[in-house]
Amino acid sequence: MFEVPKLVDDLDVTIARYAIFGHPVGHSKSPLIHRAFAHQLAVALRYDAIDAAPGTLAAALARFAADGGVGANITLPLKAEAFAAARACSARAKRLEVANTLVWRGDHWFADNTDGEGLIRDIGERHRIDLRGRRVLMVGAGGAAQGVLPALLDAGVGKITITNRTPERADQLCDWIGDPVRVQTWYLDDLRRAGDFDAVINATSAGQSGAAVDLPFSIANPRTLAYDLSYGQAASGFLAWAKTAGCAYVLDGLGMLVEQAAAAFELWHGERPDTEPVYAQLIRESHG
Repeated sequence: MFEVPKLVDDLDVTIARYAIFGHPVGHSKSPLIHRAFAHQLAVALRYDAIDAAPGTLAAALARFAADGGVGANITLPLKAEAFAAARACSARAKRLEVANTLVWRGDHWFADNTDGEGLIRDIGERHRIDLRGRRVLMVGAGGAAQGVLPALLDAGVGKITITNRTPERADQLCDWIGDPVRVQTWYLDDLRRAGDFDAVINATSAGQSGAAVDLPFSIANPRTLAYDLSYGQAASGFLAWAKTAGCAYVLDGLGMLVEQAAAAFELWHGERPDTEPVYAQLIRESHG
């Protein structure tokens, strides 16, 4: 584990507080990451993990603010609720209609979304993979997919195909994007006829419940990037599928997690931490 000294007493509620909200949230590495960033930049903070069931986030955020909370990260399945709970938002959060980062501004929450930035930084800068012109398959059509699709389009991908267990949800997401030339849908059961893709991105939450990955190997080729937006055990099924399919790059979302956290940290504190030592430590731990 990170050898990061305590910056504040856990019982001291006068210090500015930060937290990750999700359901479940006990597995989250965000507290570890943000404490490491804080140690790196000598920022005093308290950062907790708070479980909030769907439908309860607004009330939980109100209590958090009353207790000194000034910044929050939001994970599944609460990103749409987080956006709805904010009175103001950034241009990209407004575009996405989901939020993963909140800032308390005196009497209201301000929403932003750093997921897309985190994904593109991890793929393009850390792993040096050029997405321009690539044919991408997005598996899943929930808030996770919604949070990164515009960033992928902005990064210059050639075409995105969305597939989902519920076809209507994929169609809704495609309509929401509003780019019929570059974004289309495909029935999950018909993927064997879709050909192969340069990148397959898993945006489903199926891995969190241990559900099996049921994708045809024909959608991958020896140059394919396979990327799971989840990390750890939740990504293991998809990553095993990708290795068996012979994908050239098999990545989980740990790098994305670190990069989106750094963007949130910069929004809160005005300075961006160095992500590489934190990412390297997480990788060492995962292999340890």
